[in-house]
Amino acid sequence: MKKEIRELEHEEFPLAEKVWTHYRDQKADPRRERIFGVFVDGVLAATARCTRHPGGLEMDCVFTLDEYRGGGYAREAVEMLLDECGSETIYIHSTLPLVGFYGKLGFVPIPEASLPASIKERFVFCFGEMAGCNVAPMMRNPPSG
Repeated sequence: MKKEIRELEHEEFPLAEKVWTHYRDQKADPRRERIFGVFVDGVLAATARCTRHPGGLEMDCVFTLDEYRGGGYAREAVEMLLDECGSETIYIHSTLPLVGFYGKLGFVPIPEASLPASIKERFVFCFGEMAGCNVAPMMRNPPSG
């Protein structure tokens, strides 16, 4: 097995979109996004996306294809994203079962009101009840020192 962990080139964003057809059918925007991935034998197996919003950075689309789950690939994609983008605060909307996973990577739960407006508005359909939508807002400050 050959594994490669790296940032995708803009021309490769359609590969991520193909993976995301299994995850809410997300689309990529090369003007404001960076996508990190784990390739296994040349196949994009896992992704993590960092999007620049007017109010800050958001990480989402942390996703691993079913046939590659359990190999730690999502963690590797997130770790590379944090290495490359983590000099700024990063916000996420974690699913409730993954709060512990993100906690191990330095994210802490925050009140919804602490999210920048441009990031909070993506979950406006929750009407202020993010737990009811199975999500918890979290943030990770840059490492000090």
